[in-house]
Amino acid sequence: MVMSRESLEHLRDYIQLTLSPSDILWLTDELMACFPKPDQLKPYTMEEINAMIDQSERDIAEGRVRDFDEVMRELEEEFAESGNIQVAEEL
Repeated sequence: MVMSRESLEHLRDYIQLTLSPSDILWLTDELMACFPKPDQLKPYTMEEINAMIDQSERDIAEGRVRDFDEVMRELEEEFAESGNIQVAEEL
């Protein structure tokens, strides 16, 4: 999934408005655990970078990406079903 910087900023704001500081810290730890440590990263070649860009452009052209509103709608439905988090109406 590809999200614009604007969408990511909206998601960040949404999280800050709806989660407690301790929940934000927990989420941060969970997200950080999903990625390799900086010393485990390997540099990409220009060919690899261009291939990733080409793939992203194909995904966009073929509709395999979701926009911010769709992602937020899915999150709201999931949160509403769980009953654990009350969804804010507006950011």
